[in-house]
Amino acid sequence: MRAMAHPVRLALMEALNDAGTLTATEAAERVGESPSNCSFHLRQLAKYGLAERAPGADGRERPWRATATGLSYGQGEADLAPGAAEAALALDEMALARAEELTREARRRNDRLRPEWRSAEAYHDFGLRLTASELAELTGRIDDLVRPYIAMTRRDPPDDAEVALLRLLAFRYPEAP
Repeated sequence: MRAMAHPVRLALMEALNDAGTLTATEAAERVGESPSNCSFHLRQLAKYGLAERAPGADGRERPWRATATGLSYGQGEADLAPGAAEAALALDEMALARAEELTREARRRNDRLRPEWRSAEAYHDFGLRLTASELAELTGRIDDLVRPYIAMTRRDPPDDAEVALLRLLAFRYPEAP
């Protein structure tokens, strides 16, 4: 979790998951950092098993790929090692801020999309009444539906397929103050 709790690393993982493979130079263009800074952070991600070298088109290219399509970890104190709860919270907050930024950007450019994409996008909130086990079952079923479409692992997507973000948040509604 500490490896991911850095904005450049989070952006690099997002870029790798979108693109499949990227060199440090290509990643730098996507995340707005220098190639040397991206190279450093890619090596840090590799150190923790989150990225790895990918076969290059020639001997000079040194592309990277993500080794995971997403991250999940226990949220309760009993599930996390000492000190890990703070790292988990920092990672959560950084990821949520990035997701909110992407959502706002998507909403701002929505009117410039082709009509089929404009009508395909969804911005929904649902207030559900269910048990903890029902929520776990529901998120598991959604996960099963989504897995075949994950950009990094999808085999033979249609020629007109583009990368989209599906954001799923499922939590017990916070108590009113």
